[in-house]
Amino acid sequence: MDNLKITLFQGYLFWENIDKNLQNISLRLSSIREKTDLIILPEMFNTGFTMNAAKLAEPMLGKTMQWMQKMAKEYSCVVTGSLIVTENEKFYNRLIWMRPDGTYECYDKKHLFGLAKENLTYTAGTKKLIVELKGWKICPVICYDLRFPVWLRNVNEAYDLLIIIANWPERRALHWRTLIPARAVENQAYVIGLNRVGHDGNEIYHSGDSTCISPNGNVVYYKRDEEDVYTFSIIHDEVEKTRRAMPFLKDADVFRIKE
Repeated sequence: MDNLKITLFQGYLFWENIDKNLQNISLRLSSIREKTDLIILPEMFNTGFTMNAAKLAEPMLGKTMQWMQKMAKEYSCVVTGSLIVTENEKFYNRLIWMRPDGTYECYDKKHLFGLAKENLTYTAGTKKLIVELKGWKICPVICYDLRFPVWLRNVNEAYDLLIIIANWPERRALHWRTLIPARAVENQAYVIGLNRVGHDGNEIYHSGDSTCISPNGNVVYYKRDEEDVYTFSIIHDEVEKTRRAMPFLKDADVFRIKE
């Protein structure tokens, strides 16, 4: 199984300014100097985390989707992140998994953040997404999903890498830094948490704290407060070795989530 090379963009997001965010991210990504397999962007990377969906939502294959297709083709890799999508007169916080050939998969955020009344604006998803890249099984989710371990449980070794993209505020950064290693250890998978930095339009500060944790709980990457475009590799043999040495997943409870 090949190792996977991943590029994270921990960035400042310009509040509700799609054009400026796409321009800024394009500029930041131009610093990439090595071939990468996957570029990960934050939750609502083109607007920041906002409830102003009626103004900012785009149709599928709108401006931001076209930009993602362009970036995936230019860097010959998968590009993923979430944006506000309108479909069938509803709004979704939708993660896009964009491939270099222009094909894509979608995941609609399952757990909507009631504290910010996200549930009053957006429609929750019901389906988990598992994608494959270079033989890796990958489960991408969004922000608040991190708090719900049943939804993220690695049933039957369904994934090797869990990705959480977020706009997670600094005031709850301790929870972020605690839950991500817990998800890695309990699911015996790599976990990447990718967050934004800076203040949003509501003057809420985001400290980043983006990280990658190995299946055995070791820190592969961590960055706080600053913008960062960082490329690193994760090693599939680490997943296999951890599961062989400590076959805890085989003793897990058997259950099914009612959808």
